[in-house]
Amino acid sequence: MPIRHCIVHLIDKKPDGSPAVLHARDTELGASDAIENLLADLNDSYNAKQGKAWGFFHGESGAYPLSGWLKQYLEDDKDFAAFSRVAVEHLQKLMEESNLSTGGHILFAHYQQGMTDYLAIALLHHSEGVAVNAELDVTPSRHLDLGQLHLAARINLSEWKNNQNSKQYISFIKGKNGKKVSDYFRDFIGCQEGVDGPGETRTLLKAFSDFVESEDLPEESAREKTQTLVEYATTQTKLGEPVTLEELSSLIDEDRPKAFYDHIRNKDYGLSPEIPADKRTLNQFRRFTGRAEGLSISFEAHLLGDKVEYDEAAGTLIIKGLPTTLVDQLKRRKD
Repeated sequence: MPIRHCIVHLIDKKPDGSPAVLHARDTELGASDAIENLLADLNDSYNAKQGKAWGFFHGESGAYPLSGWLKQYLEDDKDFAAFSRVAVEHLQKLMEESNLSTGGHILFAHYQQGMTDYLAIALLHHSEGVAVNAELDVTPSRHLDLGQLHLAARINLSEWKNNQNSKQYISFIKGKNGKKVSDYFRDFIGCQEGVDGPGETRTLLKAFSDFVESEDLPEESAREKTQTLVEYATTQTKLGEPVTLEELSSLIDEDRPKAFYDHIRNKDYGLSPEIPADKRTLNQFRRFTGRAEGLSISFEAHLLGDKVEYDEAAGTLIIKGLPTTLVDQLKRRKD
């Protein structure tokens, strides 16, 4: 993961209405194993976070100036340290306006992953701990707590530059339960939501369930394809990469690599060629399957407790909202 530029500033701010004090660094951080490890750990923590949103920049304005400064930096009108300085000064002002905000170390990192350039911006905090020194004494120790990453964003610079119609080149961590505490950070980035990750993931899973039903696949084959989808999508979320529908289709059916992709396009589910998969939604998607004495049952795990009720004591399932085709067959049988 080549790191092009990296710098850290400090904003000293307590959530009590007191002024935010900026301690800015003048020069970039030099290359080191410590920086490499920090950015790798930050990416791992960021990719694992649930509740992220995807979007794109607001139009450049006085309220949302970051995209303009970033464009100037990328066009060599500003050096990276100068870009980060003017950006962190803007963040300082927004922090002062947000009484709930807490300061910390602000990391700016421009790095390359594969053929793609990214800019990561994250608010980092320390945790207090203990360590054993060379003299075998137990001493206080402070370390960056990346497990408590609540305010961070990642901008896909390559996609922003090369795909003007994209609405998902920025990802950012959303506040839990609609908390306003993170709104100022989203406004600092100047990002508006463009893609509903959970909604897109639910649509993808619905398309897959329809595909499995339309293909009338054997139980074992349906289970294998489900596992392939979940494993691929989960891997992509861990890497911080989107799910590519064509790649997913080729993995689901190697003999007919376009079958699932064509199903999605022909049915017009409205999915983009690449979607940011939502980890929580994926975790809810598993299929329970079983077959015995001419009876075959298969349903998605998230339906349990909703459309499907299981009575363990009686050993029965109650299924609500039967498929229309099944209802029609039962009606014809009755007639």
